[in-house]
Amino acid sequence: MARHKGRGWHGRLLAAALGVTAVAAATSVWTAQADTAGGQQPQARVSAPDARSQDRTVAKVAADIAHASDRGARGVNITIDDGPDPVWTPQVLQLLKDSGVKATFCMVGTQAQAYPNLVKAVVADGHRLCNHTVSHDTTMDTKSEAYQSQQILDAERMITKASGGVRPQYYRAPGGAFTPYSRQLAASRGMRPLGWNVDSKDFEHPGVDTMVATVKSEISNGPTVLFHDAGGDRSQTLAALREILPWLKQQGYSFGFPVR
Repeated sequence: MARHKGRGWHGRLLAAALGVTAVAAATSVWTAQADTAGGQQPQARVSAPDARSQDRTVAKVAADIAHASDRGARGVNITIDDGPDPVWTPQVLQLLKDSGVKATFCMVGTQAQAYPNLVKAVVADGHRLCNHTVSHDTTMDTKSEAYQSQQILDAERMITKASGGVRPQYYRAPGGAFTPYSRQLAASRGMRPLGWNVDSKDFEHPGVDTMVATVKSEISNGPTVLFHDAGGDRSQTLAALREILPWLKQQGYSFGFPVR
């Protein structure tokens, strides 16, 4: 998977998130423990009563990175990253509703915390949630396990709270910066690590025709397609989706969710 770099918006987001996570560090008692010598998987623990109750319902999932669709060989997974955003997420939701398509929204924790009504709207429309960390740090794979744990578990808490109690079912590392530790930790929390097969490149604003051509030419590589609903002007994304979704249907594809 290609790593996305040079995103000024995410640099600003990371700076803003430092204040949020500083507060979270004072109030959160999330910890992750891993016995690397004995091969024990990371286990997340929290002392808050509501989280303890929630933990009893968490079922561990596979830790390898998912790409396949639950709709089989002719399934397509539309994934929407980096939101929610007050301008673009509602427009993406309306387009998906008009097209009869369900998607997976990979949300940044600080964005979810800022716009809980949009998180709830995503859930209400039948889409699935994915944890995209607190601050979208694409260098996470170079950071300590404690840092990775904070980014993943605090984002899980933020998204779940914003949604009204619906937990994210997947974990997508920013820029594909997975580590064995982060994958195992996410899986222990019931969040399947999620990759992608087709990068629409919409974050680079290459033009609608280029984005459509990229998806058409690369969909044979696999079913999971990457788009964004935050981080700047997403008008090209919307225009490309308006062409891509009906084309995929015409080719005999159906829309599903990533396997768990």
